Amino acid sequence: MQLISPQRRGDDRGWFSETYHRARYAELGVDVAFCQDNRCRSREAGVLRGLHFQRPPHAQAKLVECTRGAVWDVAVDIRVGSPTYGHWASAELSAENGLQMFVPVGFAHGYLALQPDTEVGYKVSDYYAPHCEAGLVWNDPDLAIAWPLDGRSPVLSDKDAILPRLADVASPFRYDGAPLAALQRA
Repeated sequence: MQLISPQRRGDDRGWFSETYHRARYAELGVDVAFCQDNRCRSREAGVLRGLHFQRPPHAQAKLVECTRGAVWDVAVDIRVGSPTYGHWASAELSAENGLQMFVPVGFAHGYLALQPDTEVGYKVSDYYAPHCEAGLVWNDPDLAIAWPLDGRSPVLSDKDAILPRLADVASPFRYDGAPLAALQRA
């Protein structure tokens, strides 16, 4: 995964930022042909979405950013044979900090809204395919993700509440030996 900080150029009017430039992102190692953009709004803080992934042949890489409010973004390595299999990395993405997270194929992804009326946008490398969607339950004790819930219960969809644990998923993803930092900042 990579945490990307697009440059912002500001003046007394505000700021401008180029949030995606295929050639520049390829230089950072994000050499992906994105085909679909998605946006999501969470009305209240505490909405947790994920942990989601799509199985081949429609597996997706994602470039995620928060355009309003703030989220705690998480990616879990589910590539069988990876030295970081079952490990997770996280970062706070917000409209204020402008950070993006690139989530490669072979990782489950989810996020927790930290503020009301939070909006997230993300590019994906393959089209949504309902027959390929899958996920992991947010509170899998083997993953032990430290969601910043401060003792509150998250707001979940019915589907996300019953997702399986990683131990109960036959991951279709295999580690190819390519080095990948747990969380790399570009």
